[in-house]
Amino acid sequence: MFATRRIRPGERIIEYAGERISNAEADRRYDEERMKRHHTYLFTLTQRTVVDGNRFGNDARYINHSCDPNCEAVIEDGRIFIYARKNIQPGTELAYDYMFEPDGESLEELRKTYPCRCGARKCRGTIMRVRRRPRKKRSSRR
Repeated sequence: MFATRRIRPGERIIEYAGERISNAEADRRYDEERMKRHHTYLFTLTQRTVVDGNRFGNDARYINHSCDPNCEAVIEDGRIFIYARKNIQPGTELAYDYMFEPDGESLEELRKTYPCRCGARKCRGTIMRVRRRPRKKRSSRR
């Protein structure tokens, strides 16, 4: 999805629309073990509710992921909105960080199953949220 006009930082661009379903229904619809490639338009709204943009969705479902996004998704009053994080010029692709939550997979598995090809300088290699290991404290020398 590309900007057709200049979009200023903080500007609301579009609402992420779709059918509201339970996590159990989302798992039934999109069985990852049977899918040849992971591809859904699911967006977690709450711990119990998911928005399926593939049903009753709008153009927001076509906004791609980036590890260095120009947009962000914000949940307000039970609705999901996409806002500009920075100045976006006409013709620029819109993108936000999907930050999918991993289920214990290793970084290597995440990159294989959920790859990212956004091209950002600091690309994580996956559309999943990667939890960084805490840095070890250095011992002070006296």
